[in-house]
Amino acid sequence: MIEPFEVRIPEAAIADLRTRLRATRWPEPATVDDWEQGVPLDFARELCRYWAEDYDFGLADRVNAFPAFKTTVDGLGIHFLHVRSPEPDATPLVLTHGWPGSVVEFLDVLGPLTDPAAHGGDPADAFHVVAPSLPGFGWSDKPSSTGWNVERIARAWDELMDLLGYERYVAQGGDWGAGVTNMLAKLVPERLLGVHVNMAGVAYDAAKLGEPTAAEKESIADFARFREVGSAYAQQQATRPQTLGYGLTDSPAAQAAWIAEKFWAWTDNDGSPETALSWRQMLDAISVYWFTGTAASSARIYWENKERDVSEVAVPSGISIFPRENIRPSRRWAELRYTDLRWYEVLDKGGHFAAFEQPEAFVGQVRGFFRSLR
Repeated sequence: MIEPFEVRIPEAAIADLRTRLRATRWPEPATVDDWEQGVPLDFARELCRYWAEDYDFGLADRVNAFPAFKTTVDGLGIHFLHVRSPEPDATPLVLTHGWPGSVVEFLDVLGPLTDPAAHGGDPADAFHVVAPSLPGFGWSDKPSSTGWNVERIARAWDELMDLLGYERYVAQGGDWGAGVTNMLAKLVPERLLGVHVNMAGVAYDAAKLGEPTAAEKESIADFARFREVGSAYAQQQATRPQTLGYGLTDSPAAQAAWIAEKFWAWTDNDGSPETALSWRQMLDAISVYWFTGTAASSARIYWENKERDVSEVAVPSGISIFPRENIRPSRRWAELRYTDLRWYEVLDKGGHFAAFEQPEAFVGQVRGFFRSLR
């Protein structure tokens, strides 16, 4: 059964959040004046003050503005937005978020993707969009047993698209969504017209590519720095997600800081994340995790995928490189894995949360690539 679903955030839950925020026990400031040791105390306090006092708690209304449903796939309740285009010949698109993301990242792109004519675009570029919440994320159910790795998620997404009557479709994703999208290409290539990602995980192979170019050297150095000083969160979530979950589930200040640090590190900002995302956008994203209590269950996707799939993606593929993404392969580098690469563009602005940060550019990239396949 596929049943309509509405997000509800009870007033009692909002009151509890405000009480916890106002009672936060704060640590002392860092011994440096920047973000090198983590989220600065002044920023964390202001973010939490804004959450308690100024934030618009209309998150449920913002999500419920789009048709949402829930169904059981492979024994697990899966929540998904399903926005059908008014164009009858629109292309079915499954759109997958990552961590620390949710379907909230896509709210500003759903209208332009599904109804381009109403947003100054070509009706031929229309999509029927299916945007599921990953297992253990948002309003999908939390797995109670192991096994929900990227491969199982991809199989579930394909089953979901089949349940919705889509025989052939396209897929797009970033972060873990890119992993699911790549896996769909591996598992059901005959069902996919093409895939597009805004995070292309490809290892540099000097034996095949030789000496890296200057731009490739910069990308390699940036990713090495990320591995050195910016990836401890992934190691924690891949090894001890349960331990982490106690603090994040109990303390909204901890949950807010855990995610806000990524908004600072991974967005195209001017030194502080609110120059890339508004306070409301950041707190919408954080609120999804808080009100659904999914800190631990979402972290387990790292535990389930300690071995990352890096196999060939052989279906028609498109890659968009945003300048503040953690890994930015060149075209020849990307082609080591994406062996039918039809679209490769480097953007001027934007980071890891492409649809959230730069919705207009994101829509343009998705339209442009899939248009090229027609």
